[in-house]
Amino acid sequence: MLTPEQIALQKQIISELCVNPDFDVDAEIERRVSFLANYLLKTRRKALVLGISGGVDSLVGGCLSQRAVQRVREQGHDARFIAMRLPYGVQKDEEDAQAGLKVIGPDALVTVDIKPASDAMLHTLQQSGVVFRDAAHQDFLHGNIKARQRMVAQFAVGGAHDGLVVGTDHAAEALTGFFTKFGDGAADVTPLTGLNKRRVRALATRFGAPDALVYKVPTADLESLTPLKPDEESFGLSYDQLDDFLEGKVVPVDVFEKIAGIYRATAHKRALPYSPFDGV
Repeated sequence: MLTPEQIALQKQIISELCVNPDFDVDAEIERRVSFLANYLLKTRRKALVLGISGGVDSLVGGCLSQRAVQRVREQGHDARFIAMRLPYGVQKDEEDAQAGLKVIGPDALVTVDIKPASDAMLHTLQQSGVVFRDAAHQDFLHGNIKARQRMVAQFAVGGAHDGLVVGTDHAAEALTGFFTKFGDGAADVTPLTGLNKRRVRALATRFGAPDALVYKVPTADLESLTPLKPDEESFGLSYDQLDDFLEGKVVPVDVFEKIAGIYRATAHKRALPYSPFDGV
């Protein structure tokens, strides 16, 4: 059983990650579509840009974005949603990405292969004398390069079309710091903030996505030595455990301690760059 101090910390984390105690799928869709539409109008931007990976998070982000630009157009303004495919060479789950695009129905699609740029950066680093600990370490950092290269491409397309880049970070990923700093963690807007994985899936179902996409095993798929490696294997916890924690449910003490430890260790990933005036 958790101590009063542990329960208080759980509540604090839930609050910091903006997770609502109550959940209504239609209300959440409206909240997030309105947010995107209003922010587009406020910033006088003309597009939303998002990479579609084949996972449920980008599927939901894409559906919200497409509905937001449609709402802006209904108000007489110019706006469109540009979906991007950003494979590293040939993506193993390309069929899932294409199936997600069918659900979303984006206004436009841009495909950019990030393999040449990602490999060139790794090669240049090696030529400059950078030495990695071993093959696995190199593969992991190459994965970080891939994630950041995808954001380079999205921000370039956003700049070309007076657009905003949409991120897909949600509460379960924020809780574990399971994103690449200044890679997939970089964006202008994050409409999934405050949703855990269970709730993201609920939105996907409401959008009409097939179960094969809604309940697909989540994977960042950044490491070449372990393609399609499940997220849960990476952080050693199940999404159900993370979701239960975020919904304020009682979790086993060992699960609580692991989550709290990861949350503390990844605090830097949820913050802007530190300055000499920040407490550390």
